[in-house]
Amino acid sequence: MARTLLEIKDLSTGFITEGGIVKAVDGVSLTVETGQTVCVVGESGSGKSVTSLTVMRLSEYDGGQILGGEVWFQGENLLTKSQKEMRRIRGKRISMIFQEPMNALNPVFTVGDQIAEVVRMHERVTRDAAWARAVEMLRLVGIPEPVLRARQYPHELSGGMCQRVVIAMALVCHPELVIADEPTTALDVTVQAQILDLLRDLQQKFGTAIMLITHDMGVAAEMADRIAVMYAGIIVEEGTVEQIFERPHHPYTIGLLKSIPGFEGERGTELYTIRGNIPNLARLPSGCRFHPRCPFATDRCRQESPPLRKLDEGRKVACWYAEDVAAGRVTGAVTGMDVESTEAVPAELSPGDGQTAVRGAAK
Repeated sequence: MARTLLEIKDLSTGFITEGGIVKAVDGVSLTVETGQTVCVVGESGSGKSVTSLTVMRLSEYDGGQILGGEVWFQGENLLTKSQKEMRRIRGKRISMIFQEPMNALNPVFTVGDQIAEVVRMHERVTRDAAWARAVEMLRLVGIPEPVLRARQYPHELSGGMCQRVVIAMALVCHPELVIADEPTTALDVTVQAQILDLLRDLQQKFGTAIMLITHDMGVAAEMADRIAVMYAGIIVEEGTVEQIFERPHHPYTIGLLKSIPGFEGERGTELYTIRGNIPNLARLPSGCRFHPRCPFATDRCRQESPPLRKLDEGRKVACWYAEDVAAGRVTGAVTGMDVESTEAVPAELSPGDGQTAVRGAAK
């Protein structure tokens, strides 16, 4: 039976700027159960990575300040622990796969030494035993000739191999939770698919829970059990992968799904984009943070900030008109950029080979 492994409660993290403290994460709550994959999705600047770094207590090294909230991991509040205590947890019980493998690896040590160092830091083993574990992990992550590769430096390996090395480092001590921050961003499509398959296989082998940070809805569809959609530092929708893809309730979620290129339509048709940009976190709009970009915004949206409320079967959404948006009982145009339209347009999902796209169908 699944149990709660990680529980984030009302977490807020800020950074000091000339204009004061800017909240990159503002009251985020999220849970991850044992063996589960939870994807946090959203555009760049939505607060996804800062959330993950705060869980690891690494945001403090980048000038971040934890302003409030709790992060419970197996009955312990990580925010009350010292950095010395956190060093015993990182790598052993919680590991992180960073976005840029070449930046995550030390260029002056061999990859085998770097993996072995994680083992020796957390377990009482000999240097030879740690090295053997490092070589075995390189084999498990699919690197050919692991004995040879273990003696090589990061610059001697391809980007895909370096990402596998980082995954090997994250999993060598069999942690209960792995936080993967955009693990496939810098890789080509073929290698990306291989890395995702590798993460799935290793998750089944070790029973590891994964918190996956991504801006790619296709990756979320392939990997997630649950999805949390973030925008401007807050979660605007959360639900199972089926709920999010089959019947999204927030206009931002619908926009993200519509932005996925599909296989239907005429060649040369302009791809859908969400108008505008994510707001400056130092100058957030009043009311709903998404209202300047939302085709369905009303005066209430501009004046009042909607809470993240529970709907059917565990779904949560922060939108005053979530039920109407999902059912198509709203004024606006989901199908295109014409936000002046007064037709009610329901949003329905249209699956396509390995991806899911949103198709608006006018009544």
